[in-house]
Amino acid sequence: MSLTVSPALVVRAQRGEVDDAEFVGCIRDSLPYAWSVVTGLVDRLNAGAGEFADNQSPPPDEASRGQLLRMMASDAMRAALERHFGVRLAFQNCHRVAVFHPAAERGYREFVSSRAQVLNQSPDLVDC
Repeated sequence: MSLTVSPALVVRAQRGEVDDAEFVGCIRDSLPYAWSVVTGLVDRLNAGAGEFADNQSPPPDEASRGQLLRMMASDAMRAALERHFGVRLAFQNCHRVAVFHPAAERGYREFVSSRAQVLNQSPDLVDC
């Protein structure tokens, strides 16, 4: 399961749309490690890190790695976080999350290119 969803939120979803604030709160509470990675990167980006900020540190354990993978693999979660923080998210391998200013088209395209993915490979990431 990707998220721990309260019964009340399930009922609201069954009745109609879930607003971003509720969904983002569910993400934050369900995936605390992944949330901390993204919020830390957003803080770095907003502090003037350039056109993007990225995480190159492996997660401390497999549970944390799983949180990142679940967050970044979900189009709905990524889109909600992008709207919430006003950024674009990108992901390479099993832990390299990046946040971009929305206007950073060139840097974003380079980061998500096949070339960048190939250059970001290393033997210790084969089984991550």
